[in-house]
Amino acid sequence: MFIVVGVTGGIAAYKAVNIVRLLVKAGHDVHVVPTDDALRFVGLPTWEATSRNPVTTSVHDDVPRVRHVALGQAADLVLIAPATANTLAKMAAGLADDLLGTTLLATTAPVVVAPAMHTEMWRHPATRQNIATLAARGVHVAGPADGELTGGDSGPGRMLEPDDIVARALAICRPHDLAGLHVAISTGGTREPIDPVRFIGNRSSGRQGAALARAAAERGADVVLVAAHVDDGVLAEASHPHITVVRASTAAELKTAMTDAAADADAVVMAAAVADYRPASTSDAKLTKEAAERPGRTLDLVETEDVLASLVRGRRAAQTIVGFAAETSHGDELLERGRRKLERKGCDLLVVNEVGWQTGFEAATNSVVVLAAGGDVVAEASGTKREVADAVWDAVVAAR
Repeated sequence: MFIVVGVTGGIAAYKAVNIVRLLVKAGHDVHVVPTDDALRFVGLPTWEATSRNPVTTSVHDDVPRVRHVALGQAADLVLIAPATANTLAKMAAGLADDLLGTTLLATTAPVVVAPAMHTEMWRHPATRQNIATLAARGVHVAGPADGELTGGDSGPGRMLEPDDIVARALAICRPHDLAGLHVAISTGGTREPIDPVRFIGNRSSGRQGAALARAAAERGADVVLVAAHVDDGVLAEASHPHITVVRASTAAELKTAMTDAAADADAVVMAAAVADYRPASTSDAKLTKEAAERPGRTLDLVETEDVLASLVRGRRAAQTIVGFAAETSHGDELLERGRRKLERKGCDLLVVNEVGWQTGFEAATNSVVVLAAGGDVVAEASGTKREVADAVWDAVVAAR
């Protein structure tokens, strides 16, 4: 999305840097419009570096593009954080004496304000009236929180934390087409122990499954996320009030957890990279070189149970099941391998993506093709894993 972040002159402006960072990290095109007072708290180079876009405060810059209205016209979302008492008053009065003011008057996009001010200012009748006026016009108000303020004061008026503001703002723009649904998702890579030290596993970071969980929750679903091994920080990205995380390690543990989660799920997504094989036996002690009878060692492997196929066999009525297929082939061969796997598994949708040493796994981006039962391509998506996640859910909604 094209998102305009307005930053006004309050000490909480430093927190807005993280708001911009989170939005950019989520794959959005972010344009910061600070007021002159905001630049007294955080400088222009910081906003440009964080947003990766040029920043100006003047209606007289970039005149040929009519920038003073172009930003508002292009915006899919306008977020003001912090929104000071002065800014709220100017918005209520419809004043447009700077670039932020003209942008707000020129936009038809959803507008979210995150108030930040001292308690007395927040409680003042003028501020209360301005908030009521803006709310009546459809402006969304996020916060404020009740907590510690500048100067040692405490009370209502503290700006919400950046991740909360971002979640609330993005939720306004997203369809709630999964509202009322229960969803079960697996993510990460399973680890099949050889001994207490070693294992057979996959390179999956878990980011795509976490993105699927976050996207589903923000579109209204209640989510159970069954997480095998994931990279550091991945589960923090999936933090949401409507996401419950269940941990699993081996393919057998993941199967049990997903079977339980799928029992009352309307949609099941198997995004985890499940090891196809496990050692026939696991040693209770480390297998050492000196204990080997000869150089080298042979491991007897057996197939793990096919978790996706098991979920398909045990599916309940009206349940939509989505599988993932990571393949090192490409082009027509990639699609053919995907179609053969779809036929074997019997799921409703199969998300096929090409992986390799540098692509797919452990990367911030992904590129997928979604196949429906019968083998038709019903969606293609490339970009951040969040963008891919939303494309997958679009396909699920269409299939349902």
